[in-house]
Amino acid sequence: MINVTTVAASKITELLAEENKAGSGLRVFVQGGGCSGFQYGLMIEEAQGVADRVFESNGVRLYVDPVSIQYLKGAEVDFVDSMTGGGFTIKNPNATSTCGCGQSFNV
Repeated sequence: MINVTTVAASKITELLAEENKAGSGLRVFVQGGGCSGFQYGLMIEEAQGVADRVFESNGVRLYVDPVSIQYLKGAEVDFVDSMTGGGFTIKNPNATSTCGCGQSFNV
């Protein structure tokens, strides 16, 4: 299961409305790269893929492919807004280390 905080859910819903994709969801994935070995990815997705796992959290539909799900079990998508900018973050209990920017991780 992957969770979305209420703050992130609000921001995602707002972004989907701006893109006229209110019925769509958010693809959460992991790919090789970054300074720690893996990096997170998020993108608007209109429909699930054949092998995707689909989760619903705080009114947001999440699509996760079979490879990514093994790295994201129990993760939480959040949105952080600060004086230096804002953005989505992923809190991942499976990560054994992360880089300084928080965008890449290792297991």
